[in-house]
Amino acid sequence: MKTTSKVSGKTIAHFSGHETFPLRQMWLKKAFDQAINGGLIRKSVFTDENAISEFGVGKNMVASIRHWALACGLMYEKSDEFRVGSLAREIFQDGGLDPYAESPSTAWLAHWQLAGYCLRSTTWYWLFNHVTTPSFTRQELEEPLASYARMLNPKHRLSASTISRDLETCLRSYAPRAAGSSPEDFAEPLLGELGLLQEPHKGQYTFRRGPKTSLHDGIFAYALVDFWDREAEGQSSLAFETIAYAEGSPGRVFKLDEESIAQRLITLSDFTGRKLEWTDSAGLRQVHRKQMSKEEIKNLIRRAYD
Repeated sequence: MKTTSKVSGKTIAHFSGHETFPLRQMWLKKAFDQAINGGLIRKSVFTDENAISEFGVGKNMVASIRHWALACGLMYEKSDEFRVGSLAREIFQDGGLDPYAESPSTAWLAHWQLAGYCLRSTTWYWLFNHVTTPSFTRQELEEPLASYARMLNPKHRLSASTISRDLETCLRSYAPRAAGSSPEDFAEPLLGELGLLQEPHKGQYTFRRGPKTSLHDGIFAYALVDFWDREAEGQSSLAFETIAYAEGSPGRVFKLDEESIAQRLITLSDFTGRKLEWTDSAGLRQVHRKQMSKEEIKNLIRRAYD
């Protein structure tokens, strides 16, 4: 949920931290509410003896909340503390855009952060950007994911069980199992409402490609600009094929089909005041972009909550 997205340095494969708990609806708010002094969160708040009572969940879930708050960009590390981003404050503060994560736009932003970046969510990124088979089981994905991890970090050795647990957590984030006995288990995973994955047969998963009615044009436009800044900074135009199919693109991460992408791109001119403009001439389909300030980029997200 950051509005800056330039990633530098070597990508590190990351397959743990969530304690096998999918992200729950209220967990980002629980983390945000620990912020003091203009958005600072003490690191010790997640580990001290009062953490269980403060968060109202078990010790492992507290660790999971910390992981998801970092992975979703709600907070980032700054010396001995965590700092909450300005956009996260706008969303989660009391009276903010969506303090209790009830809007689909918050879930879409979290998904974009997890599957559009390869930071603390390697499996999420890999699943949505590298898996192209129409259907799959967790077991079928384990070795390809392990190979991807080895490619990222040849010296880093991961056990098969770590890969398997991370995959299971990722899949259950989008296609949850029946609720368990814990009150937290009855809470639908935040990403489950997006309809990106389905499990038509037990253990068999498929992506749901096509138009996403709950995906607001503001979130799509923000994701497009975010992707553009990372992958084609300085370029004044971007080809349709790049937007639809490139690794980390809105088309791949949101599992949109060509027709729905084209329809969204056509409407972007009016939506963005001609800052993003679609052209289709002589078989060349592309989007042209004018300079956008950070505030204008933030406004794309704000409008998704109107």
